[in-house]
Amino acid sequence: MSEVLNVESIFAENVFTIGKMKERLPRKIFQEVKKVMDQGGELSPGTADIVAKAMKDWAVEKGATHYTHWFQPLTGITAEKHDAFVTHPDEDGKMLLEFSGKELIKGEPDASSFPSGGLRATFEARGYTAWDITSPAFVKEDAAGAVLCIPTAFCSYKGEALDKKTPLLRSMEAISEQALRIVRLFGNTEATKVVPSVGAEQEYFLVDREKYLKRKDLIFAGRTLFGAPPPKGQEMEDHYFGTIRERIGAYMRDLNIELWKLGVTAKTQHNEVAPAQHELASIYETANIAVDHNQIVMETMKKVAGRHKMACLLHEKPFAGVNGSGKHNNWSLATDTGVNLLDPGETPNENIQFLLVLACILKAVDIHGDLLRQSASDVGNDHRLGANEAPPAIISVFLGEQLEDVVKQLVETGIAATCKEGGILDTGVRTLPGFMKDATDRNRTSPFAFTGNKFEFRMVGSADSIGSPNTALNAIVAEAFCEAADILEQAEDFDIAVHDLIKEYLTKHQRIIFNGNGYSEEWLEEAKRRGLPNIKSMVDGVEALTTKKAVELYEKFGIFTKAELESRKEILYETYAKTMNIEALAMIDIGSKHIIPAVVRYTKTLADTVNALKEAEADARVHKELLSETTALLTETKEALKTLTQLSAEASRIEEARERAVYYKDKVKTAMEALRSPVDKLEMIVDKEEWPMPSYGDLLFEI
Repeated sequence: MSEVLNVESIFAENVFTIGKMKERLPRKIFQEVKKVMDQGGELSPGTADIVAKAMKDWAVEKGATHYTHWFQPLTGITAEKHDAFVTHPDEDGKMLLEFSGKELIKGEPDASSFPSGGLRATFEARGYTAWDITSPAFVKEDAAGAVLCIPTAFCSYKGEALDKKTPLLRSMEAISEQALRIVRLFGNTEATKVVPSVGAEQEYFLVDREKYLKRKDLIFAGRTLFGAPPPKGQEMEDHYFGTIRERIGAYMRDLNIELWKLGVTAKTQHNEVAPAQHELASIYETANIAVDHNQIVMETMKKVAGRHKMACLLHEKPFAGVNGSGKHNNWSLATDTGVNLLDPGETPNENIQFLLVLACILKAVDIHGDLLRQSASDVGNDHRLGANEAPPAIISVFLGEQLEDVVKQLVETGIAATCKEGGILDTGVRTLPGFMKDATDRNRTSPFAFTGNKFEFRMVGSADSIGSPNTALNAIVAEAFCEAADILEQAEDFDIAVHDLIKEYLTKHQRIIFNGNGYSEEWLEEAKRRGLPNIKSMVDGVEALTTKKAVELYEKFGIFTKAELESRKEILYETYAKTMNIEALAMIDIGSKHIIPAVVRYTKTLADTVNALKEAEADARVHKELLSETTALLTETKEALKTLTQLSAEASRIEEARERAVYYKDKVKTAMEALRSPVDKLEMIVDKEEWPMPSYGDLLFEI
């Protein structure tokens, strides 16, 4: 029996929470800090010093010797530079531990080696990290010891955003300001801000670490670049929600403990559809904290996996032929007085504020579907979207029967007189209780689905930061709110004006609503008829960042400048090309140094056997056939390897970022697929003892 775990006692024990601040700070100092957290502004230098000392003392009590400004550059992962609390010894040789307000508020990491997309020259090294006072500091414990991590934004010397957090915080201010205008129209004078809340569901794979280390493709690329399908995949549907194996359960337990200590509200855990695939979901939090916490989740998943002699794979498609991994981004809006703007209530047809908010969101998603699609784009996600395992690449909105019916009534008559109800669930078993059903079913094929009191953006890739999707969501909805408020604030008769505006928005943007099967061929044709964009790859979606409407949107609310958008576009093209180059070089390395030599050894064994059978005057037909088939595939492999090597070299010589990325997508990627095809066939023929790496069966089922 394992010892009883007291979750309440360990939760957030490694977080400098508001409660801990309240305990450790003088009352007036705490009130000043809380005011800045709630309303913005700056701490006075004296207050900052007091907060820094209290934070340092708490961290030292937790065993911390260093602190770091923890930030999220455009690499997609987090970054940190550790500084010790130690100062120069005094005249008696005694070491003092100090941490000033200035060190808390501002850091100065070398910014020259982080992606900037041309915003700055390489020799311009200065960059700043600025404390995000709204996201609590925490102590991270690992083999390096305990480190105080201070969540920060990361900007250039000129104030340009070089990270995921700065635009997110800007977008949160924008949507709060515009959403407040909406709630004021409906008489809410108590709310002082509207906060986007996010709950992220994180999918991941676990494989045995010893086997992982024998797969260079997993090490270098995060996914298997070769691999024949195992005899069994996910077709029996027995892994989904199945009994969690003990080794995995032990991992999940330790993962939960680590996350709970860091204040991450890890709530749900289960087996996912594919073998060796699992999921962890967290409770809703303020958007920037949710983004921070999801980064912590991904880091902790990998760290804890190592302790259990496993490897955690966060790539969107680590294995061909089985479902890949995504990250469902559950997004909602609520006032600081607790009113959820996406709660339809029992009679949504009569809830005018909700209907206006809904109409604005539909408008935003319709107008800026390309931006939303782009925000969920990364190299790995190209392997999932539209592949009948994840939402299609076409942006649409699922509302469900109840709201679809309300929208239909409003569009056709201007009045929604009725509202469908869920009714009672009748199982037909007398001993089972009857209960109220939800008013609508769910749709797993929808990329943007209304699920009761929130929208679930289902397109985000498992390895990606949720910073960009939430920045885009906040921005496009802020614009729709702003345009609606501009009209309604000038209306002579608000009741008539709001009804007319709701009908107008729903009528103009109803094309974005789709409740059917997003995997069907019919939907592809219907979406095309409706004029909805079908952006099939990351490369095709990048240009959405700098369209006229995108630049106007982001500049209007101060979220991005045009220069910042151009820089991000450049980084995305570079990221795609670099990732594909790594994958291509890994395939070339594995193919030439491991697979071809292994197949040559096997063919020699076959040839020797054929010759021996001939000498013995025995039947060698089967062996000859195997030798012929293997040799033909080996020849195909060698030719494909030669082609991939040539195309990779040509791609690397292309200087313009977009042209290089397109070349990798259209030419190199095709050559990679051409190399994989004969190799996977060879794996089904060659003696397993000769094959140079663990198979899919070894990785997915032997854990």
